[in-house]
Amino acid sequence: MKLIVISSSPFVAKDNGYEAYSPYIREMEIWTRHADAIGFCCPVWKSDKGTLVGPIAFPISRLFEAKDFNITTVGALLKAIGNSVHNFRQLFAAMRWADHIHLRCPGNLGLMGCIVQIFFPGKPKTAKYAGNWDPKAKQPWSYKLQRWILSNTFLTKNMQVLVYGEWPEQSKNIKPFFTATYHEYDKQPVEVRPLHGTLQAMFVGTLSPGKRPLYAVQLVAALRERGIDMQLSLYGHGVEKQMLENYINQNKLENSIFLKGNQPQETVREAFKQSHLVMLPSQSEGWPKVVAEGMFWGCLPVASRVSCLSNMLDQGDRGVLLDMDFEKDVSQLESLVKNQAAYTDKVEKGIIWSRQYTMDVFENEIKMLLQP
Repeated sequence: MKLIVISSSPFVAKDNGYEAYSPYIREMEIWTRHADAIGFCCPVWKSDKGTLVGPIAFPISRLFEAKDFNITTVGALLKAIGNSVHNFRQLFAAMRWADHIHLRCPGNLGLMGCIVQIFFPGKPKTAKYAGNWDPKAKQPWSYKLQRWILSNTFLTKNMQVLVYGEWPEQSKNIKPFFTATYHEYDKQPVEVRPLHGTLQAMFVGTLSPGKRPLYAVQLVAALRERGIDMQLSLYGHGVEKQMLENYINQNKLENSIFLKGNQPQETVREAFKQSHLVMLPSQSEGWPKVVAEGMFWGCLPVASRVSCLSNMLDQGDRGVLLDMDFEKDVSQLESLVKNQAAYTDKVEKGIIWSRQYTMDVFENEIKMLLQP
């Protein structure tokens, strides 16, 4: 069986082959184990542009190179039209080559793939929608269009659409799904951390406006002002790094807020094992792996009410759901970190829930998706 993967996630050209975003490639290694050949239709970059990339360890049978584009000027519009024609040709060629079509959405190429797959109704297909599937969420029109096409069983035939969370009134081809990081053999015993001494919080993700790392910094700073001895370590890189550095310096938080930058998975895992809280006040998410990872190691999630997070945290029974009302959020965090019994209860429930979703279960689900 020949599997084609259509994604806006780029390959990065290297002298000895290609590299790509590391978590994405780890997942693709699982998909390729259940196919005879795998091909990709995606952009190819000359440099990684600061993206966390790693080598592609499996053989690629075909690469149908797509072109990136954006529309900001008249010149860019003309170039985008030419690139779009090229991409549609590549998508048709890629889908003709494949026995199974796998779309990665949302994204520019994902939208084009949603349209082209309509012309291949007889081929088995899957789509992974990695964004927020919440029908009530405010999203770009292109995201809504992708969701509409994928949900429309008249246009989209023979496809299972994998989405994060469970949503009411969905078409029959929509399948709740998840993403995993750890294996069954990673299930080491975890002891709930005592709430005394210096409490450790962490943020893991891109330092971007959408992830709202500053809000996490401000929460910890406010808790310290209320007498809570707490430190925050931020793991990741992004456009808000300089702003965060300035804020930390201006507010004399150098001894309590630490910018760690991008770190290997092993380093982040050890931090989860030592931390009391993992903070994710995002504006939008798909399946936030850092939340599930933190829960796996007994690190209590503090997250916004977006996408499937309310579901993951069982409406606050397995963590803290932020209301994005600063004083209210600070007060509920202060109450929690002063209540060992409530904290322990939430952490223990989170450990049990998160350990259902291992890579072993994930691979078995993928295997079933690719079965003829």
